[in-house]
Amino acid sequence: MEQVLESNKTYLRVIQVVSVLIPVVVAILLFAPFNLALGDQAWVKALPGVNAIINTLTTVLLVFALIAIKSNNIKLHRALMMGALALGTLFLVSYVIYHASTTSTVFGDMDHNGVLSDAERTELGSMRAIYLVTLLSHIGLSIVVVPFVLLAFYYALSNQIAKHKKIVKYTYPVWLYVSVTGVLVYLMISPYYV
Repeated sequence: MEQVLESNKTYLRVIQVVSVLIPVVVAILLFAPFNLALGDQAWVKALPGVNAIINTLTTVLLVFALIAIKSNNIKLHRALMMGALALGTLFLVSYVIYHASTTSTVFGDMDHNGVLSDAERTELGSMRAIYLVTLLSHIGLSIVVVPFVLLAFYYALSNQIAKHKKIVKYTYPVWLYVSVTGVLVYLMISPYYV
């Protein structure tokens, strides 16, 4: 019993460390004054679209995982959720590579000069506010949901099903929201990519 408790503490510490490291590393890569100098590569320019596809596939897997568990198909549910976690990891790697290689695209920058002019702002109207609310909720919730997703997986894989069910009641809809809004953010900003 003592060994199991110590094992739990170890996994929980790992989850805490990973949950802090992910947003810190992403923030450093986004705001640090260096660049991986890959921005001119065609494959790097394709990454936002790839990320949207990853988010779409994640959404599909999450929906089918819910259907599977409601049908009491635990094996399929587990496989779909592991696929969603793998896609989330792939998305994170792709996202970091893209944002560490290029400058951020400005929503509404129709002339692609990196600056949102008054004329562009006026033409956008309320769409910029809608975009920013969607983007900020997406980013904020994606940071918040990581430790809960990891805990949900830990509880499921360690057969702590009561704890798993309790945490996924809140974690699942947030993860689903993050994956759906990831696609929406891409669709809104994609006309402004160079």
